[in-house]
Amino acid sequence: MDNAKEKSIQAVVDASVSSFAEGLLSRYSKELNDVNGVINMKKNNCFVAELGEEFMFYSAFVRSFDSSFGNVLEKMGNCIANLSYEVRGNINSFILPDQTQRIASVLDSYTDHITIPKVEHYSTYTSIYPNNTSSYQRIHVTDNYFYSAEKNEHYLIELKASGDLDNKKAKAEKSALLDEYFLLKNLLRNEKDTKVKIFFGTAYNKFGEGNPWKQERVRQFFAEEELLIGEKYWNFVCDDDNGFNIIFEQYKISAEKIKSALVRIKELYFD
Repeated sequence: MDNAKEKSIQAVVDASVSSFAEGLLSRYSKELNDVNGVINMKKNNCFVAELGEEFMFYSAFVRSFDSSFGNVLEKMGNCIANLSYEVRGNINSFILPDQTQRIASVLDSYTDHITIPKVEHYSTYTSIYPNNTSSYQRIHVTDNYFYSAEKNEHYLIELKASGDLDNKKAKAEKSALLDEYFLLKNLLRNEKDTKVKIFFGTAYNKFGEGNPWKQERVRQFFAEEELLIGEKYWNFVCDDDNGFNIIFEQYKISAEKIKSALVRIKELYFD
């Protein structure tokens, strides 16, 4: 990776983390005198309060922190991807009944363990397009949609920023991705040699970076080449094998701003 791109990635990470830290401090400062504020409500829970200020304070953050920080990571991924790809938004296209039927058939075969996931199960499927597709129109919201002009490839990624996917939702995630796949393929049907690839990604490996990702229920619906877990996701976003290391080294520096914000908030409520 060239020095200019590395510095741009570091700048994106620092800006994303700084904005998040400032947002935390602003939100909880405004709630200081609000009896319905998150921390004040927790302070009124005598059972939690009895466990001490430290536990009370951080327990107030857990659920909302995970959710809001997940949004930060998703947006950060899109910003970094802008350095290597063209980042696009929602897909406004159409999906045909036979394609919907194909999706259902593929998913059922995975559910019943008749077949193991393969890209060929949908990538080789062809349809006959009707003259009028207006009744099949749909808009699909995407997490990450990148386009590589160099390779003439489109990438659709369903990102689980929390790093964990409820096993019961694996089928629904693959279904959503296959919807996106056919919507985009239909939109691009007149373009030659254009490839569309779909991925399921996580912001980190819940089993530890470098360790096997063992969510077998998820693997029941996704082929290995469709998975971008933790480090692989960030390397893909950066279009560089050292992308994750660059991002995380900068994050370790920038995270001090979040720590400082938490200390300040705690002082507001408990000192």
